Amino acid sequence: MHEAPVDSRSEAAGLRRWLAHNAWRLVVLFIGVLLPLAGFVALADDIHEAEAFHFDAALLLRMHAMASPGLNAFFVLMSKLGYQWGVIPLDVVIVAVLLLRRRWRKAAFAATAFIGSALLNLGSKQIFQRERPSLWESIAPESTFSFPSGHAMGSMTLALTLVFLTWRTRWRWPVLALVSGFVVSVGLSRVYLGVHYPSDILGGWCAAMIWVTGVYMLMFRRRWSLPAP
Repeated sequence: MHEAPVDSRSEAAGLRRWLAHNAWRLVVLFIGVLLPLAGFVALADDIHEAEAFHFDAALLLRMHAMASPGLNAFFVLMSKLGYQWGVIPLDVVIVAVLLLRRRWRKAAFAATAFIGSALLNLGSKQIFQRERPSLWESIAPESTFSFPSGHAMGSMTLALTLVFLTWRTRWRWPVLALVSGFVVSVGLSRVYLGVHYPSDILGGWCAAMIWVTGVYMLMFRRRWSLPAP
């Protein structure tokens, strides 16, 4: 009868130790998987029901109202860097460098993240078959389906992969700052060019976060928590 308080204190102490040891795991799980999963499900459900998002057209028109020759050149460049001129070549280079350095698990993680993200994007586009915006004639037209944005998903996949690969090094904060600006600029470029709804961009970001974080958690399951700086 007198052992219950001792057991309770022991369980509480054990719980505190577990939380202290796994705090980063919970943060990564929430930010990298649960939160974007909720966002993607909400977006996908409305798109599946063909419901319009009130912010989509408004943001598209606002971005188009800012059009100028200088912004045209900048966002066309960012759009190309977000796919054929930047993301795809960097994906190949990152995997090749890791292989040359014999970082087999990291190379497998990066390759799985990149290839899986591309396949997931192609499959999702065929499932939802959302038509692209047609509010004006784009200077860089696209003909494939719209949701989720391949540029947004590819750039976020690259960004998160680099963050995970460099987090335990002194490069983590410069990399985080650089890729954050890159991801946002690529996403804005697709809206500015009128080839994606803002909800397409959000969907691509969410899908990439779920996939890359999930792959990292699976392949580095014994040490996937990120150490506090």
